[in-house]
Amino acid sequence: MEAPQILNGRYEIVELLGKGGMAVVYRARDLMLERQVAIKVLREDYSRDPSFQERFRLEARAAANLSHPNIVTVHDFGLDQGRLFIVMELVLGADLKTILRKRGRFTPEEALPLMIQACAGIGYAHRAGLVHCDVKPQNFLVTPDMRLKVTDFGIARALSTIRPDEQTDVVWGSPQYFSPEQAAGNAPSPASDVYSLGVVFYELLTGTLPFQAETAAELARLHLEAQPIPIREFLPDISPELEQIIQKVLSKEPSQRYRTADQLGRVLMHFGNTRSAPALTLTPEAAPLILPTHPASPPPPPRPTQKPTPSESLDWVAVLLGFLALIAVLGLIPFWVWVYFVYHPPIR
Repeated sequence: MEAPQILNGRYEIVELLGKGGMAVVYRARDLMLERQVAIKVLREDYSRDPSFQERFRLEARAAANLSHPNIVTVHDFGLDQGRLFIVMELVLGADLKTILRKRGRFTPEEALPLMIQACAGIGYAHRAGLVHCDVKPQNFLVTPDMRLKVTDFGIARALSTIRPDEQTDVVWGSPQYFSPEQAAGNAPSPASDVYSLGVVFYELLTGTLPFQAETAAELARLHLEAQPIPIREFLPDISPELEQIIQKVLSKEPSQRYRTADQLGRVLMHFGNTRSAPALTLTPEAAPLILPTHPASPPPPPRPTQKPTPSESLDWVAVLLGFLALIAVLGLIPFWVWVYFVYHPPIR
């Protein structure tokens, strides 16, 4: 058996967690702090590019400054044997895309808490001046109790420097989820992340993407020009308010969407909290989707209102202070009369 690989003399690779088009993810052990971590090692051809190395360093540093319960924490990053890597919090669970493939679709009551948590994490990054640029269910990690954490902040932005001489042709994000402005090759904004959140929400509720095509170019055209199939055709009983929210989020013009993920999250919380079902009381770090199986205990009956007795309603300290103040004021009257006659003696 081969000796375990150790990155930068500190991170011992334990097992492979997954592979993607741009990186491989491992579970590893931090030998210095004695903790389990996740390490994403980027493709070697990316790692060799000097401009990408610099941008990756800047983006990883910015992502490491994000501290939020709905964001995967970045612990460290580096370069070892010509391969860039980033060290992150190890989240036990699965990505939302994998869960969706197994489930088929989510009910609105199940999808709302997940989307609110995603908005909370991405909205926090927006307030810090960061745009994710690659919002998709593969970048949402979900724990067994349905807590959601957003990962891969900044990596898509770093990838935009791979071909800086062809900046206008660079498409940031994943074609199925990117916004119309990203499809046009323009720089993404917080409203771009909001659009991608809308695509994810649409997929969770319907089990299908709003746009599907064989090529990235055709997907880009659809995002720019086409309208998705109305969600009511998949869910005839969907709330008109929720349908309107999704339509607004998927607007072609950024100015017609919610400006940030925070704003979208607040709208979704308000919608959820005004539903008739009491289980939908939501907060930014929304409660797990494990609902109680027993009925909630009824609230205790209100205590009868009792009139206070005279001794309870009368403040004797205040009465005593008021009496002393009255004596003091009355006692000053002879003094001021004397002062008056001293300066205004009577005429004889």
